[in-house]
Amino acid sequence: MPQLKIREKLYDYIRYADEKKVKAIYTMVEDEIEAKTNLWEDPSFLEELDRRVDDFESGRVKASSWDEVKAKALALRK
Repeated sequence: MPQLKIREKLYDYIRYADEKKVKAIYTMVEDEIEAKTNLWEDPSFLEELDRRVDDFESGRVKASSWDEVKAKALALRK
């Protein structure tokens, strides 16, 4: 089953599931949710982000626009 379909089914299920099941699901993924939430408070992550922005803005790294990325991906599919 495609990932998008799985996400839709999970979203629909969680919206209407009883409280006990929602808490059980949350308990299974709580650590991962907290890790992603706290990422923006992690100094090393923010430093790395700043370094990458500096590299991009200074021209040390080449970046592609979204349109360029899509065009390359479509070309690879052919």
